[in-house]
Amino acid sequence: MGSFLTRRDAASSGVGALVLVAILIGGGLTYQALVGGSSQQLVTAMLIDAIIVVGLQVYIGNTGVLSFGHIGFGAIAGYTFALLAIDPDRKSTVIRNAPWGLNEVQFDPAVSVVIAVLVTLAVAVIVGLGLARSGAASGAVAATVITLALLFVTHELAVNWNELTGGDRAGLSFSIGATLSSRWPIYGVLLGAVVVARLFAVSRPGRLAQAAREDDLAARAMGIDPKVQQMVALLISVAIVAVGASLRVYSIGNITPKFFFFEYTLVTLVMLIVGGRNSVTGALSGVVVITAAREAARRLSTEGYELFGLSLDSTATDWLFREGLPTIVLGAAMLGFMILRPNGLLDDREIDVALMRRWRRRHDAEPAAPDPVPSPPEVVLRAESVVVEFGGFRALDTATIEARSGEILGLIGPNGAGKTTLVNAITGMVPVADGSVALGDDELTGAPPYRIARAGLVRTFQNLRLFSSLTVRENVRVAALAADAIRNPRARIDPDALLVEAGLWELRDRRAGELDYGNSRRLELARAAATGPRFLLLDEPTSGMSDVESVAMVDRVRNVARLVGAGVIVIDHDLAFITGICDRIYCLDQGAVIAHGTAAEIQADPDVQRAYLGSAAV
Repeated sequence: MGSFLTRRDAASSGVGALVLVAILIGGGLTYQALVGGSSQQLVTAMLIDAIIVVGLQVYIGNTGVLSFGHIGFGAIAGYTFALLAIDPDRKSTVIRNAPWGLNEVQFDPAVSVVIAVLVTLAVAVIVGLGLARSGAASGAVAATVITLALLFVTHELAVNWNELTGGDRAGLSFSIGATLSSRWPIYGVLLGAVVVARLFAVSRPGRLAQAAREDDLAARAMGIDPKVQQMVALLISVAIVAVGASLRVYSIGNITPKFFFFEYTLVTLVMLIVGGRNSVTGALSGVVVITAAREAARRLSTEGYELFGLSLDSTATDWLFREGLPTIVLGAAMLGFMILRPNGLLDDREIDVALMRRWRRRHDAEPAAPDPVPSPPEVVLRAESVVVEFGGFRALDTATIEARSGEILGLIGPNGAGKTTLVNAITGMVPVADGSVALGDDELTGAPPYRIARAGLVRTFQNLRLFSSLTVRENVRVAALAADAIRNPRARIDPDALLVEAGLWELRDRRAGELDYGNSRRLELARAAATGPRFLLLDEPTSGMSDVESVAMVDRVRNVARLVGAGVIVIDHDLAFITGICDRIYCLDQGAVIAHGTAAEIQADPDVQRAYLGSAAV
């Protein structure tokens, strides 16, 4: 399949980025021409905020991990830039005792920005390793606390390390006339940041990060190791934030600890949340909306303000129009959007994506029916004497099964028999207390889920676990991308052909979260097949289906398994489905295997009959 980032994706993202930046800059210049006065500083600040918020979006939007620490990274970059770019005469008045002779050095501003970015990236690598060890995932508290700690550490260092930062009062400042004199560097950096953010979103690391954002467990079951994509997203986002922070310091002409602390963190996060953290277009929209709202609040809190030619009576509005109104607006915006519209104004909508999807619908030809992949060498999956315990309760008691590629193996048993627990143990979702799991010569006992998936064991879940915000097509493609990322040598079917085989071609641009139950189950099967697995492990694929749908699913599973050359292990309570599809069947009861054989042998087995006595499963 190659990279997800095709020339068409790159061209679309580049055009979309140009349009976004042109709208933002054009709107700012128009406002400046109409209003005049202090609007020049307002527009400059808005454009720099846009750079930093885009940097936040690369990480938060693609990984789903909420970071309070990116402004801490901005503080590191801002101080590094100031220490290197301010002339020695100026520094000698504030930090004459600076360590490492920093008060005597000066670099060109462009060189200072590069060094600031490199220093900040070095810190980001260390923080990123900490985030990886914390098991960072969408909504993970540990990761958010780590980033919040970084923000407070950088602030305390800036306040108390007077010899380096100038402390809380003086700070560091440029000489008069030595600050940024043109907006062109800001325009260039903003365009570059938006282009990079858009390209990352449609690249392989970006798509894999978004899959983990949508469902971390399902992503790992597809062979995705989220730590890798999260580190890539973190480094790209920190680099963008570092450049934006350097420009902020250079344009203002000084830096103090409060420049990059909690207030600015709140401002940038609210901008991202209000616009929509899952898209670059949303991030920039949030910058405009919040900048306008804060400026309006600032003016409304000024005595004697006139609105549309009408003078407001300050005595009658003192209860609302007061000095802290901009901060109140920020808090209200964050609270309101988190409650009423948590995905922001635009969610994940990009300015160019809708047009591209329409173009694709008109020009995409339905792929031909796929041909089966060449028959792979036979491989045996063996789970031997597996024991799983939960707090002293033995859910699996020395359970042993053996499956061969090319066959369909069934797991049956009454509720609580340990069927799903056995599949969870095989795929690394629960720890194995004793016993072993091996695929051919590859020992998988104790391996993490993503490594087991990469070895060729890919599963579906009893409860649907799709990447809801991604389209049907993207769900299947991202699974193929996961296999591409590890250079999976097994032959695979084209993802679009799998959509045709699953009967989902006409729904390819629909969000997965919008599908009905039956189509969702078919998508889950197609997504698993797209990885080129050796074995498909299906946990109740007909759960909630009618008899007609169950019969159709029999053919669907057989066809998909034949096409990708995979063996199948399937759990189901529908005995008609199991006997109609399986070559062999294992029956479990109370965590142990009590019988195995053909469908006829299992149905005639007295132990099986006793286990199912009174159960609706037979």
